[in-house]
Parts: sequence; structure tokens; C-alpha cells
Amino acid sequence: QVQLDESGGGRVQAGDSLRLSCVAFGRTFNGSAMGWFRQAPGKEREFVAAISYSGGQSTFYADSVKGRFTISRDNTKNAVYLQMNSLQPEDTAVYYCAAGAKGWGLLPRQYDYWGQGTQVTVSS
Repeated sequence: QVQLDESGGGRVQAGDSLRLSCVAFGRTFNGSAMGWFRQAPGKEREFVAAISYSGGQSTFYADSVKGRFTISRDNTKNAVYLQMNSLQPEDTAVYYCAAGAKGWGLLPRQYDYWGQGTQVTVSS
């Protein structure tokens, strides 16, 4: 059974940083894109960042997080990470990692597997 285990969420003050980790078990995902999405109360799940199978410079970010968040992956560990800097209250949401994307991985429906989510709360 495929399982994506997330960690790194928490409650922080505005301007602080967090690093989210997502490690996949059950199969490897080095041949497809991985990504991060988030969902705030009363809002739909939205794209945050995605990274291609090769990593490197093949990354994509939502406009709202460009310059603040950095996505990376380690295929030897079957993992994807999200470094979040300069966090703001608007970033408060449940963050979900996703794997097994079809295509570029910019839409939720492109992914086959999802983590259970980790709560990120940013206070003023």
C-alpha cells in the first residue's frame, strides 16, 4: 500500500520559517512530478509548488509563494520537501504533499497519491 508521510507543520509567528517533509512508502516516484498543495478553511485546495522528476531547476510555484517557498526532492529517499520562509497569516492551511503526477503536476487531479496533510498555522 502506498503511503505518504508528512511532517514539519506547526504554529509559528509571521516571518518565521518551517520546513515540511514528505516521505513516500510502497513505491518509488522518481519518474514523475511531486508537489505540494494547501487548503484553508472554507477554500478549495490550491496549488503551492511542484517539482519534476529530475529536480534541479524544473520547479513551479504559485504566485502567492514565489520568492518565499522552495520545493526540493531527494529521489534516493523517495522524498519531497517544502522550505517555507517569511510565513504570513495567509499561509495558514493544511498542507498536502502529492505524488505520482500525470504531466506537470500543477493540478490536484493530476496526482494519484496524497499525504494526510500537516497543519501550518501562522499568527500575526
